[in-house]
Amino acid sequence: MEDWRRRIGYALLTVAAIIVVYSTTYQWAMLTFEGRDIPFYKAVQVVIESLTTAGFGGHAPWQSTVLNVMVIGMNLTGVLLVFLGLPLFAIPLLRQALDSGPPTTSDLTDHVIICGHSALDDVLRKELDEVGIPYLFVDPDPELVSDLADRGINAVHGDPEEIQTLRDANAAEARGLVADVDDEANPTIILSALRINPDVRIISVVRDYKTATYHEYSGADEVVLARQQLGEAFGMRATTSFAEKLRNVIEVENEYEITELLIEEGSDLAGRTIREAEIFDREGITIVGVWLGGKFVISPDPDTVLEENTILLVAGGHGGFEDVTARSIPTHHHPSRVVVCGYGTVGWSVTETLRDANIDTTVVDHEDREGVDVVGDATDPDTYEHVDVEDAETVVLALDDDTTTIYATLVIREIDPDVEIIARADDPDTVWKLYNAGADYVLSLPTVTGEILASYLVEEVEIVTPQVQFEFVRSAAPSLAGMSLSEADLRARTGCTVIGVERDGELRTDLTADFVVREDDTLIAGGSEAAIDRFAETVTADRVAP
Repeated sequence: MEDWRRRIGYALLTVAAIIVVYSTTYQWAMLTFEGRDIPFYKAVQVVIESLTTAGFGGHAPWQSTVLNVMVIGMNLTGVLLVFLGLPLFAIPLLRQALDSGPPTTSDLTDHVIICGHSALDDVLRKELDEVGIPYLFVDPDPELVSDLADRGINAVHGDPEEIQTLRDANAAEARGLVADVDDEANPTIILSALRINPDVRIISVVRDYKTATYHEYSGADEVVLARQQLGEAFGMRATTSFAEKLRNVIEVENEYEITELLIEEGSDLAGRTIREAEIFDREGITIVGVWLGGKFVISPDPDTVLEENTILLVAGGHGGFEDVTARSIPTHHHPSRVVVCGYGTVGWSVTETLRDANIDTTVVDHEDREGVDVVGDATDPDTYEHVDVEDAETVVLALDDDTTTIYATLVIREIDPDVEIIARADDPDTVWKLYNAGADYVLSLPTVTGEILASYLVEEVEIVTPQVQFEFVRSAAPSLAGMSLSEADLRARTGCTVIGVERDGELRTDLTADFVVREDDTLIAGGSEAAIDRFAETVTADRVAP
């Protein structure tokens, strides 16, 4: 508004100067060339009439050429002012008057306030959409807020550190708040939110783990250490794959192969739902679970879309996978040696997780510092001669540059086609490039962080993120004898999902909702550690009421 006042002031001064100059010149010209002495106000009248093309009063016609040319010039000046004034002032002012600007208030209730906006927040937004939880972005960038609002996404403009901004976002009636601006601003946001609503659940995203305590002291209920948790997820994956965990709980002899399949670019499964992918039914393949970006979904809904880069945990006959257009990726249990490239926060966290599991770990980094075993460039083939990569089962690329990670993947795959490559991506759009370069398991930092945020905020469903201790368990279920799986409803009761039953020395995975449990059956189920505990308590109770 101040800018417009200044621009309008300059425009008025310019027009006034033109009128004064023309009036003075016109008064002089009338006396000199027409022989008529007119007062100054009459000259002003004629100039204004000329500039506005409204008429010329009683002075016309003029006898001299000079006066006629001068009047023509004043007319052209008036037309020029009109053509300049409309695009420069009138139209922008009208547009501004019609444009109310980005929204600054909201009347949402029982919503999640997301302070800031990034790729990880878009992941969170999608999870909230799936369960119908309203959300509201708060951001100081008016253009971003306007863009979100134009896309139908709830957003308000304002500084999230200010109490009034959070009042305008109706924080008093919010169910949760995510502080995702930066490590310096987040504690102030937390304090402001608690001033308005002491009961609101607050999750803060931390970039530098050294600042985490300040977020906790400010009152955050949960602190998401994104890089550290990503490293833990990589370490857990390198230690044991889900396929191997499932194999370890099956005791009966069976002809089933349990493996993980990556849906690559060009696969005829990409973009189809599980229901539409008839090959699984035709070949007798059971989809036990799927990795969808940064979360694991056990016993997925048949209408789940199998996007490119989805990883399937499947069980089926040994010959049933030949016609499936998906790449089998390595599965293992407790490798003897792992190479970790990159020793930042992610690499350090990977290394700590692996060494806690007593796995021999070799660390490669371009800087010589404590904890680094080999100093070298991860994109240089000569580096891997010093780490003997061919003697390792897994290489974890915890580098902080996506281009470097892609080059390193290409080099490692050329050196050893069989080694498992686990790779970090900072940009979600890099994931498919890493898979095409030869990586076996890729996690995007924003995607994983967004899913972790969702797991803290969504109570309606359990979101299993990569760093969660997900396990498979086998258990007798005397309390369920005579009941169908739909009557037992174990997923709702415990959070665990039954994926197989051992009966009469055979493994059965073709389970439907009306499958009836027998007294001597052994159930195989999967879930988080807490869910496994609830499952064990439930199925071994005296009797579960349907």
